[in-house]
Amino acid sequence: MHVDEFLKTGGIAEWLNGLEYVPQRLKNLNEINKLLAHRPWLITKEHIQIVDSLSELEALMERMKRLQEEREDEEASQEEMTTRFEKEKKESLFVVSGDTFHSFPHSDFEDDMIITSDVSRYIEDPGFGYEDFARRGEEHLPTFRAQDYTWENHGFSLVNRLYSDIGHLLDEKFRMVYNLTYNTMATHEDVDTTMLRRALFNYVHCMFGIRYDDYDYGEVNQLLERSLKVYIKTVTCYPERTTKRMYDSYWRQFKHSEKVHVNLLLMEARMQAELLYALRAITRHLT
Repeated sequence: MHVDEFLKTGGIAEWLNGLEYVPQRLKNLNEINKLLAHRPWLITKEHIQIVDSLSELEALMERMKRLQEEREDEEASQEEMTTRFEKEKKESLFVVSGDTFHSFPHSDFEDDMIITSDVSRYIEDPGFGYEDFARRGEEHLPTFRAQDYTWENHGFSLVNRLYSDIGHLLDEKFRMVYNLTYNTMATHEDVDTTMLRRALFNYVHCMFGIRYDDYDYGEVNQLLERSLKVYIKTVTCYPERTTKRMYDSYWRQFKHSEKVHVNLLLMEARMQAELLYALRAITRHLT
């Protein structure tokens, strides 16, 4: 009777062959259904979190697949890509300062803060730190067009000229971290994560006002959830505010090694952004 009703309401016949034939997001419900049916007193908030995050994972993979298909079908115009970059750049100004403290109770946030020794004696301006590169509400925010001064075509050769072989070492470091992949996403194998890695790297550069003409910044908004953006900006711009709670709040089903890779990408992206600004200034000085 159940099989007949399932088919009558448009159910997919193949799913009736067993759990291995149903979508992953339905398969993820198996454990909690088992407990609900037989031992509901064993259900904890962790079971709900696992189910929620596994749906989360499937949704991310679906967005990656859809974006790849859209890219192959039709590319956005240069004007549209510029608009998307400006939108993402402006939105990045609102990440962290409000989200960090409102996403988590203030007292809990303070409890997670790492108490460090006083280093002010070693620096002249201890209060100097990151601030958004433009005031909120400004219409025309400064932009560094990466095509005008790239690491590959400009920075690499200049830094090598200033300090023999350091360019090769830096370039190897950038490439190794950017290209590092296990071809996995949590429990999924044989996954091309290039799109996701590029979104992480380019989002950091976006926060520093660096734009790539050939990149569609709509992908950043599709692939990076709000909690991940909060984590990215905190680690990149306010590392002393980073907490384990923030680390745990995104990609909950990913392996720790995959999330450590995220940190490596963020740090290398920030370092490259700093170098691009510095080396461009040196180039202008020399010419």
